[in-house]
Amino acid sequence: MPVTADLTTLVDKAYQDKSLAEIVDAPVAALKGVSDSDAKLLKDAFGVVTVGDLGRNPYFRTAQALVSLTDGGK
Repeated sequence: MPVTADLTTLVDKAYQDKSLAEIVDAPVAALKGVSDSDAKLLKDAFGVVTVGDLGRNPYFRTAQALVSLTDGGK
């Protein structure tokens, strides 16, 4: 079953026509709302450089799992 997503709400304009693989490999600042200075802080603190790094980061994954378990992911 194909899955669709409105990327206009998720990523900056420059990445809206990219494939999901390209977005995963893109700098974390490609995410809507993440500035270049935010990206630098993520790199310095957690070694996060790409969207994929953020999604695979064990600290962020643990926090997401805990939130889902406590409030159903609201």
